[in-house]
Amino acid sequence: MTSLVLLIPLLPLLGFVATGLYGRRNPDAAHRIAMAAVVGSWLIASVVAVVALAHASPFGASNASITVWHWISAVGFRADVGFYVDALTACLLLVVTTIGMLVHIYSLGYMAHDPGRWRFFAYLNLFMFSMLVLVLADNFLLVFAGWELVGLCSYLLIGFWYPRRSAATAAKKAFLVNRVGDMGFALGIMAIWSQLGTLNMQEVFARFGSVSHEWQIAIALLLLCGAIGKSAQFPLHVWLPDAMEGPTPVSALIHAATMVNAGVYLIARANPIFGAAPEVMVVVAAIGIFTAILAASIAFTQTDIKRVLAYSTLSQLGYMFAALGVGAWTAAIFHLMSHGFFKGLLFLGSGSVIHAVDGEQDMRKMGGLSRKIPITYATMLIGSVAISGIPPLAGFFSKDEILAGAFKNGFLWVWAVGFLVAGMTAFYMFRLMGMTFWGQSRIDPSKEHRVHESPHSMTRPLILLAIPAVLLGMVIGLPPESGLLHTWLTPVFQGTIAASGHAEAAYSFFGIDGALAIGTTVFVAVAIMLAWRLFGVEIPELRLRAQPRPELVAAASGSTGLAFLYRASLAKWWFDDINHVLFVVIGSRLAYGAWWFDRTVIDGTVNGVGTLTTGAGARLRRVQTGRVQNYALGIALGLIVMVVAYLLIAAR
Repeated sequence: MTSLVLLIPLLPLLGFVATGLYGRRNPDAAHRIAMAAVVGSWLIASVVAVVALAHASPFGASNASITVWHWISAVGFRADVGFYVDALTACLLLVVTTIGMLVHIYSLGYMAHDPGRWRFFAYLNLFMFSMLVLVLADNFLLVFAGWELVGLCSYLLIGFWYPRRSAATAAKKAFLVNRVGDMGFALGIMAIWSQLGTLNMQEVFARFGSVSHEWQIAIALLLLCGAIGKSAQFPLHVWLPDAMEGPTPVSALIHAATMVNAGVYLIARANPIFGAAPEVMVVVAAIGIFTAILAASIAFTQTDIKRVLAYSTLSQLGYMFAALGVGAWTAAIFHLMSHGFFKGLLFLGSGSVIHAVDGEQDMRKMGGLSRKIPITYATMLIGSVAISGIPPLAGFFSKDEILAGAFKNGFLWVWAVGFLVAGMTAFYMFRLMGMTFWGQSRIDPSKEHRVHESPHSMTRPLILLAIPAVLLGMVIGLPPESGLLHTWLTPVFQGTIAASGHAEAAYSFFGIDGALAIGTTVFVAVAIMLAWRLFGVEIPELRLRAQPRPELVAAASGSTGLAFLYRASLAKWWFDDINHVLFVVIGSRLAYGAWWFDRTVIDGTVNGVGTLTTGAGARLRRVQTGRVQNYALGIALGLIVMVVAYLLIAAR
């Protein structure tokens, strides 16, 4: 079994190397290597996950660690390449490998005519390897190695179409913004080593209580910096919407299975560290719930179908951070898993829509697609209902547990904002569905006759992802707070939960939990009806029609009270403009001023002293003529000066 765990990341790595070497010579067949590697990794990961979730350790009675080799061994410092498998690892393995495999399959059709397809599949395999190393790592240094490789892969894939300036710029933006958070993560790792003398996570967690509370807070805050950057939370959220410049399968992989989940996983894995610093937990909850409502407010007015989903991801990640911050650890992982499947479904569905309308991404130029691409429509409708939190789909159970956890643990402000975000999510998702699939067609007449359903390689992954979007919550989430997922993850989080005093109370459908769930569901239903009325959608299946009400939308956007909010949402609250002013305009001027000071004052002073010295030497050199009579004359003149000086002094 130990060898099987090693093969999980090794197969995608070998696939990356083989595809990269073989792809140039045979680009039409190179993708088969990558596909075989990721399918093999998924099969092995599934076996390992099933064993781990059954709490039957395949590595011995009490040890679930594997040391592959001794990586770094120096005086007083040691780091191994080692893997650790428990229930939390198993849950992430299932999400990463399943969605990753389906993205690979989907890419067969989506990238079929791209000349760089072999390079694309090589990068996808490297992305899978990086994320699997991050999830499996048993020490913080190896986590950081996977962490940075994930950042590299995002740069390569977001900028895959690098001749397009917007793609190259978005890739650089993602890379640079993530480095800000990664600096905090790196400092956190250094602080852990300085205080505990080890980077092995299980050893760190066991000894963390011996660290002073000030250092506990500092370490938790530094690790949080890394999580904020990777999971695109405020204020480092600005890179994720621009990541849409990459091919749509990349968007699905980043948003659903890999990069953005890394921050949530880091905090969940380091739960003993964060549990020991309740002050930082409040910061985690505040950042998460603020990001949730901020991103949802921006999604209201976006017209690019992928950008709506990108801001939706930011908002849902905020939900996960809020859950971690209020101590609802299992609910956060539950939402990570359910979100992975329905967000992967929605992104791949948007790619199918874009493929059908010949590359168009503006929803204002769509409409009436429900009958023309029925499989894409049906699966995206399932994804929209799931993310909106309508029972009995997966999003309902995971979202409801987060809100219930916030309410019962005393974070009423988190619950109130989360309740509002639930309605906002339903509104902008059904705005997307209405503008894209219902109502009258607004497609360019020159393109409309070419609208067609995507090939099987693209629609089959949509169908497969729709299944867990419907059933996952009922399979692992029922009964709430005591279902399969809680059984799996209780050993991982029980120590932190007990220490925090936020013990998870039993969920009751007939108590406050049921009342909260009913209230949220009613609010979500009202939001859906509002979107239906405002945007005049037609739902042929339900024989529902609504006349378009553009005057209401215009009145809302033009009224005195809402004009500012509308403009702010449309402009994404001007964060890109603020960053441009701070870091490009002011930052470049400060850099120019520092360069001028260095060149003129620092270098000028040093160069001036050098010029003075060499000039004086050049002039003094002329005295050295090499003629004896000149030297004799100089000696004589010197003697005369000395005698005259002596006589003058003696006369006084």
